[in-house]
Amino acid sequence: MDVVHLLGFWVSSPVLSPSPRPFGLPGLRIQRRRAPFGATRRLNQCLACGADTLVAGSEGSSHALRGEKAAEAGDLIKSWLHRHGLPPCKVVLKERPSHDGKHHPIHYVAASETLQMSAGDVAFRVPNSLVVTLDRVLGNETIAELLTTNKLSELACLALYLMYEKKQGKKSFWYPFIRELDRQRGRGQLAVESPLLWSESELAYLDGSHTRAEVLEREEGIKREYNELDTVWFMAGSLFKQYPFDIPTEAFPYEIFKQAFVAVQSCVVHLQKVSLARRFALVPLGPPLLAYKSNCKAMLTAVDDAVQLVVDRPYKAGEPIVVWCGPQPNSRLLLNYGFVDDDNPYDRIVIEASLNTEDPQYQEKRMVAQRNGKLAVQVFHVYVGREKEAISEMLPYLRLGYISDTAEMNSVISSQGPTCPLSPCMERAVLDQLAAYFEARLAAYPTTLIEDEAMLADCNLNPKKRVAVQLVNSFCTSFKILATILS
Repeated sequence: MDVVHLLGFWVSSPVLSPSPRPFGLPGLRIQRRRAPFGATRRLNQCLACGADTLVAGSEGSSHALRGEKAAEAGDLIKSWLHRHGLPPCKVVLKERPSHDGKHHPIHYVAASETLQMSAGDVAFRVPNSLVVTLDRVLGNETIAELLTTNKLSELACLALYLMYEKKQGKKSFWYPFIRELDRQRGRGQLAVESPLLWSESELAYLDGSHTRAEVLEREEGIKREYNELDTVWFMAGSLFKQYPFDIPTEAFPYEIFKQAFVAVQSCVVHLQKVSLARRFALVPLGPPLLAYKSNCKAMLTAVDDAVQLVVDRPYKAGEPIVVWCGPQPNSRLLLNYGFVDDDNPYDRIVIEASLNTEDPQYQEKRMVAQRNGKLAVQVFHVYVGREKEAISEMLPYLRLGYISDTAEMNSVISSQGPTCPLSPCMERAVLDQLAAYFEARLAAYPTTLIEDEAMLADCNLNPKKRVAVQLVNSFCTSFKILATILS
């Protein structure tokens, strides 16, 4: 961890970028903020991505699909849904080509060409009998809650279940659904898999951003899940009696589980106002067949004996149906969904500042910070388009770290404000040091904004590189604006 000291406080590097090299901020400590995987995995409103071996298969299953007509593959899931109780709906399954000719076109849910759809209409309603949840998988809500309150997440349990079901082949009730998930490969709207499934050379597209480190952190979490898989086998033995296979870690190599886990994460829906054992669900016609928007209000919801989607806007025939992907920054959208939303109102960088615990005035400064709604370790969100607001919020906290004179500190304690005015020289030092920090963060990226824009203008740019450049470009733009404001 790179650290640099500045007077009486520390500021950590933005969560969305890796720790920069030291750049001489006296008293300012730059450190990478690591979010626990548990917090990450519980965000599962969103999607990540998968691979052909979505559920413990081999490339063979995917190659077999390539020999079939796309229409036949789509008909399989549709006929299965209708055969098992899907009511009439206002959507159809359409497809768009994949950037890679070796892969299938992308299936997506679109508005029907025969039924008009307006805001507030129910697009589709999937019976619970066609929805995969933990209480259905384990057959016991108590066991489901017990498993997920210990070392295993809902996603690990669902991935394990689908891996075993895939081994059953056509005998599995879920065969058409699993096959459709295999076909989709967990790809996002641009036919891009999550960076969790990128090669090392492809991950280099993210150099300079914290997203690359987040990929490694997420993978470490998946490895921890894998090492705990056998817990499910022993705690829910009755579930696995129907499978004549070995225990999980012997039946499935880590790479297969990783692909299954990430693919399930790309499809999982976070249902509200349901029991813990039902809150994470795999819904046919839901993700990844639905498109995602940060400014959309439509959500899949549990109602009585089904999961339904009520649209928030009118649709013309053939238009992709969109749903809300949750309040996530673009770095998380890429990691979970494989896309970046240029109109994302939740996109942000995060700067974490902390008071210097070795400062003789640390306790007094912590008291002043708390009195003004701040913590000894404080997170500041810098939202796109609101950079000035973020700086205005940060500066009083940063000024507090510069105070060293006892009389000045006593004046701050006796006042109602966050800090007393600094001398012009000290105020300039605060602004210059913060500007230098932003400039250093900007310099950490291997390309310039102009180079990024030139790449994005290339219609032949590889889709993975395109989404990576979009993400990096948004970071660079924010740091450039922040540095300009302070210069």
